[in-house]
Amino acid sequence: MNNHILRLGAVLLFGLVGVFIIDQNIKMLFVDGFRYYTDCIDLILVYNKGVAFSMFSFLEGYLKYIQLVLVLGVLGYVFYLQKLCYAFPAGLLLGGAFSNIYDRFIHEGVVDMVYWHCGFNFAVFNFADVMIDVAVIWILILNYKPHFCKS
Repeated sequence: MNNHILRLGAVLLFGLVGVFIIDQNIKMLFVDGFRYYTDCIDLILVYNKGVAFSMFSFLEGYLKYIQLVLVLGVLGYVFYLQKLCYAFPAGLLLGGAFSNIYDRFIHEGVVDMVYWHCGFNFAVFNFADVMIDVAVIWILILNYKPHFCKS
């Protein structure tokens, strides 16, 4: 295995493990009973059986396996590209995705906790969801601005 693939794997693994550990520790606070209420944001416990905005919740137990296949496809694609600039954002995306999939196996739904209701009601989300969104934007920028990615 060459040095480039090892570096790509190490950067990806660093992002993945970091997001997974942070997200799971935050979620454990809420599973253990932490709650906080304000005028705009409530920190509450919600088990989301679907994906964003509870879509596809009718798939129930199959959703975690579908997501697992999709996430493994993303992982394979990153190693197929072999571009180091994609490693960290892909690690963020995969860490958030694996954390949410882990929730589906352990809690039968994704542990969400941030509920925005200032001016309008928004979906309840978690740290992993934010990291996935950041990673998707980062990857889109790398795709549409290829000069940012030299490897």
